[in-house]
Amino acid sequence: MLTRGSRKKLRNVVLIISLLILLVRVLTLRRTSKYTDVVSNHEDVNAFTSNVSKPNILFILADDYGYNDIGYHGSEIKTPNLDKLAMSGVRLENYYVQPICTPTRSQLLTGRYQIHTGLQRGVIWPTQPRSIPLDSKTIADKLSDAGYSTHMVGKWHLGYHKREYLPTRRGFHSFFGFLNGHGEYFSYKSKYKHYRGFDLRENEAPANIKKYQGKYSTHVYANRVIDIFKQHKTGNPLFVYLSFQAPHTPLQVPESYLNQYKHIQVPGRKKYAAMVSCMDEAVGKITQALKDIGVWDNTLLIFTSDNGAEYGSGSNKPLRGFKASYWEGAIRAVGFIHGKLLNPKLIGSTSNELLHVTDWFPTLVSLAGGDYEGTKPLDGHDQRECIFEGKSSKRSEILINIDPLTVAPGSPLFNKTFDTTISASLRLGKWKLVTGTPTGGPIRKPRNPNLWLMNIEKDPHERKDLSDQYPSLVQYMLKRLEYYQSTAAPPVVPTEDPKADPALLGGFWGPWLDN
Repeated sequence: MLTRGSRKKLRNVVLIISLLILLVRVLTLRRTSKYTDVVSNHEDVNAFTSNVSKPNILFILADDYGYNDIGYHGSEIKTPNLDKLAMSGVRLENYYVQPICTPTRSQLLTGRYQIHTGLQRGVIWPTQPRSIPLDSKTIADKLSDAGYSTHMVGKWHLGYHKREYLPTRRGFHSFFGFLNGHGEYFSYKSKYKHYRGFDLRENEAPANIKKYQGKYSTHVYANRVIDIFKQHKTGNPLFVYLSFQAPHTPLQVPESYLNQYKHIQVPGRKKYAAMVSCMDEAVGKITQALKDIGVWDNTLLIFTSDNGAEYGSGSNKPLRGFKASYWEGAIRAVGFIHGKLLNPKLIGSTSNELLHVTDWFPTLVSLAGGDYEGTKPLDGHDQRECIFEGKSSKRSEILINIDPLTVAPGSPLFNKTFDTTISASLRLGKWKLVTGTPTGGPIRKPRNPNLWLMNIEKDPHERKDLSDQYPSLVQYMLKRLEYYQSTAAPPVVPTEDPKADPALLGGFWGPWLDN
């Protein structure tokens, strides 16, 4: 039998070998640019799309949607339309987003980590002159360049202090929706601190509020998407980004949707469930309309959430934590893809390959036969072969975030490497490292008060900290965080501007610094 010392040495040897293998994989994925940027060349793009007409792309993003709040995850909430689409597509069960709204949306549109766009600190508040930098091309820009007609419906939440930051100036040919992070579902008013105003726009102008007041936004946005497909007359394929408001707070829903949840006693949970079912119904209505129009068979549908559910109404079980934390419940998202481009052998399957929201940019641009001219180096990976053919992911690592402005009490651990009091998180293979103060409460333990290491494959609920057992792995992952930090742009957190007051802008939220 091996002695205790021999077993420890053997374990260290195995760990070192595993680290070397992982390091080789990481290095093969990195380019010589300042930071990770994996995109396919145009010749490879053409090879993939040469025998397939460019599909319409319908990208649906739910807002604050819980991991456990969809039927196929065993939820009490009824989502028959989403379930049917997911079960006849590919479910993405190792798919990550960001903990809160703005970072996820910025990464979806730019393919870049928020540390590279200055958006690593919180969300964009209504009175902040803050947006996606203009030097970051969006997915709409590049799909438009590739011949797509691009349209956005729903929630923007990526800044609008000047007109040049509005969706129609960031690659979308049309926009119908609201600019802030939240708003009322029937009145289309949004309140922030003591400011209050209407928040609904058609392209760049305030919408005719009287036309929509009293109508539920989930229904209004679904109808607008259907109209876009019905009225589209050119031969160009469509890219439609439907960014639902639901089920984000405030919890508001037509009374008729509450009847099916009389058994739920918690009022907030009941309303949330009804909002999800209404959203599910809207997705079903859209898909049926596309079938009736005759474009469904050439439409690729992607559904995902921007982050996990907020505490008090949604459920992320069995994952730990809620929105705004670095725990899995905030960042492991509901996600699936449906369409004829999928390998028929994959229909109804589950993918456990590591995927991230930044991957959609290069994947969809490559699928469209587009190029990356004018883009900043991407953090996303072209995952066409993974998603559509069932091959291995090109990704072994995900930077969750580094927020240097959120610092935990105490002293840094592991000298001469990344400061562990800084709020940060990294996924590397099956391992996940969290530093600083992750919202949702720490794992109780006697040491390492600002650092946690979890094996996500064996411990998806994040109950056991293993940092004491694998100090070499911890230091390696801290070095990776140190590397990412060296590439980061400074966080942009401007002072709030009272000139953003809707009372000064005709009663509507909108650009306030053009003049």
